[in-house]
Amino acid sequence: MPNPNLKTILFLDAVTCTAMFLLCVLAAALVSALVGLPSGVVTAAGWICLAAAVPMLVVAMQRIPSRGLTNLIAVGNLGWVAASLAVLAIFAGQMTWLGIAVTLVQALVVLEFALLEAKGAAALRLSAAA
Repeated sequence: MPNPNLKTILFLDAVTCTAMFLLCVLAAALVSALVGLPSGVVTAAGWICLAAAVPMLVVAMQRIPSRGLTNLIAVGNLGWVAASLAVLAIFAGQMTWLGIAVTLVQALVVLEFALLEAKGAAALRLSAAA
């Protein structure tokens, strides 16, 4: 039986990625000024989020979510967390306090998504074995 919680988590992850895409691409100059990052970094983050949202939606719509793709999504989210920390390490000197706070909070939220998705993928393995 499919795990509705995993599907909900993947859907919410896709929605947040899509919102981030819209914000970072359509309002790049404003976001850049608020957080203190170059607009190119902000825009790139938005496009990365759009690319991440697509497989999240695909897996969320599957009758039984793919374990492999769910694990890939979780690993991608861990990559996003690492990249967020790298952005802090590289740009913290020019970032605003709001930018630093937003970067840390979104990294923690994405980390939670990654952990929940990995747990959901592991549960798929257990239910397939039963």
